[in-house]
Amino acid sequence: MGAIIESMTAREVLDSRGNPTIEVEVTAKGRVAGFGRAAAPSGASRGKHEVVAFPEGGVGASVRAVKKSVAAKLLGVAVDNQEKVDSLLHEVDGTSNFSKIGGNAAVAVSMAVAKAAASARGIPLFKYLGGERVTRLPYPLGNVLGGGAHAGKMAPDIQEFIAIPVGAKKFVDAVLANTQVHKRVKALIEARDKTFTGGKGDEGAWAPNLDNLAALKVVYKACGDISDEVGFEVRLALDVAASSLCDDKKRAYIYEREGKSRDAGEQIDFVVGLVEKYKLFYVEDPLEEEDFDGFAELTRKIGKRCLVCGDDLFVTNTARIKKGIKAGAANAVLIKPNQIGTLTDAFQAVQLAKKHGCVPVMSHRSGETPDETIAHLAVGWGCPLIKTGVVGGERIAKLNELIRIEEELGKKAKMGELPWK
Repeated sequence: MGAIIESMTAREVLDSRGNPTIEVEVTAKGRVAGFGRAAAPSGASRGKHEVVAFPEGGVGASVRAVKKSVAAKLLGVAVDNQEKVDSLLHEVDGTSNFSKIGGNAAVAVSMAVAKAAASARGIPLFKYLGGERVTRLPYPLGNVLGGGAHAGKMAPDIQEFIAIPVGAKKFVDAVLANTQVHKRVKALIEARDKTFTGGKGDEGAWAPNLDNLAALKVVYKACGDISDEVGFEVRLALDVAASSLCDDKKRAYIYEREGKSRDAGEQIDFVVGLVEKYKLFYVEDPLEEEDFDGFAELTRKIGKRCLVCGDDLFVTNTARIKKGIKAGAANAVLIKPNQIGTLTDAFQAVQLAKKHGCVPVMSHRSGETPDETIAHLAVGWGCPLIKTGVVGGERIAKLNELIRIEEELGKKAKMGELPWK
């Protein structure tokens, strides 16, 4: 008989914004004991179709639910039966969106159980999830200049200006290239604005007093400069976070920093223009979270040379991903486990995306913890891209873990497969 869940506890800890979140510990009893610990992150710009992060009563209510209801249901269950564990989490909660125990509680339990199962087998989580044939590391998407909900009032409207080192042959080289872009962006901002104080947004990206186009020029130049220095290509990418710009009453996208308003058609043309001018490799949430048709039109126009990724559009939900696939709405899907609540649900989203030729992109949240689980998920599930910032302890925790995984894989290690490469 394999190991069973012997004990479970939960506590309130802090995320990178200093807000409370939940951490769960699971021990497994068997021929070899197992232990897993996991903490849930929190997002600032949340899709309205995400599961509920915390129930009424906040983090404290989630902690109490894990210690009582969840633990009572899961103690004695085989620790390596992830589907049963996650099914029981849904059963304990009893709602469609984890509004009773909280999606963050569910995902922390789910991740901690998987880590305990891997521990009981004496193997790292990525091998437990993906097997011995796993060899590929994800390319890191690094947020180097930020705006929107992640930055201050005078920052750009667009939420993330991102570097992606698509030419890197090794993960460690890719990570270092992103850090160099981050440093170069700061120098270029200082050259434009002598009053820049070095302010950063939630994810460690610089938050300057620049409009969108000025920010684009800065990051585009920084990517070009560093490409020349490191000897491989670093491309520019964006997370527009368009839902946060959309005014439903005016039926328009409001760019306050620019002083411009764009209807859906103008927004599509704007993004197409940016892809052409700045050779964007990846654009996330270029339109608001209900505009499947607009996403499809944009993907038809740029999808053969740029990844169009849905985050708020899909929220790691297979029903919404199926709708998007049917509409041809995107060619990439962002994967945030705490958007959906369990590893089983998140893995099903990854499998669905892959089955239909969409690129799954593992992602952090803006309010993070030093938990490194998503590094293992990206490798174990074969996600060719991971979003996890460039600097900051909670971001570096994931990147350093991927460096360790690359080292463990040794000569077998390869970078993920991306289109147009």
